[in-house]
Amino acid sequence: MQTTPISNEDLAGSVISVPPLARNADLSLNVEENQRIAKHLEAGGVTTLLYGGNALLYHVAPSEFAELLSLLETIAAPDSLVIPSVGSAYGMMLDQARILRDTQYPTAMILPQPHVVTFDGVERGVRDFVQTAGKPAVVYIKQSGYLEVEHVKRLVDDGSVSWIKYAIVHEDPTNDEFLTRLCDAVGTQRIVSGIGEQPALTHVRDFGVTCFTSGCVCIAPSLSMKMLAALRACDYEEVNRIRGIFKPLEDLRNEINPVRVLHAAVQAAEIALTGPLLPFMSDVNDAQREQIGAVAKALLGQR
Repeated sequence: MQTTPISNEDLAGSVISVPPLARNADLSLNVEENQRIAKHLEAGGVTTLLYGGNALLYHVAPSEFAELLSLLETIAAPDSLVIPSVGSAYGMMLDQARILRDTQYPTAMILPQPHVVTFDGVERGVRDFVQTAGKPAVVYIKQSGYLEVEHVKRLVDDGSVSWIKYAIVHEDPTNDEFLTRLCDAVGTQRIVSGIGEQPALTHVRDFGVTCFTSGCVCIAPSLSMKMLAALRACDYEEVNRIRGIFKPLEDLRNEINPVRVLHAAVQAAEIALTGPLLPFMSDVNDAQREQIGAVAKALLGQR
């Protein structure tokens, strides 16, 4: 696992995968199956693994966090970048920061708290995490009302931010006033598109952000990396071809639930036995599982 600070080259060099977290029937962590997911990604050229929403770290027990960090550190290749997540509650985040302080992880992503927040409060919370953990944070902007651009800029300017995952969904991603202001304020090198393959074309081509995150990359990593290469080469015809291949699984994730569908898809494609989801989430039903399986297996064979 990479332990050095994250550079712009690190961010630009790989699609940032956001894998599910495999568990045993009793909800304990499954080392072997999580390693299978990591190795599948790495075999496809993906070198960055971000464990966050798809891993349901919103619901991880604080008492399990140290074990989780140890697991993630051991399943990845020496040159892979592994990023855990903390929060989203403030107190939980600070307890996790105290554990992270004694590890070699270069950063962690702060999961966004969707409701009881203010701009000033979130800014202070990010800074408290950084001070406690002794390492910069990945700031995840998932919805309006969480952080305003001027608050993000202050955090970037004082070194509190490793990079920014931008994932506010717009019906028309080309018309994004917030992202325009954010890029103008902090530059584009530390901003990553955070909504998968579909908006990545617009975010990288039109706004100039560095890279993109993906959950579906867990099924077809080499294909997603091929899309990143096509973006770099400005081969937008190829980018659109690949986006079309990912779209059926993305559509199911949007229709049913992104986390539940990806969890089921990784198992249906026989990449790993992902096991049960943590409550407060639940598995898809049998009809959905059959539909997801057909799409995931088709995606696995695409190039």
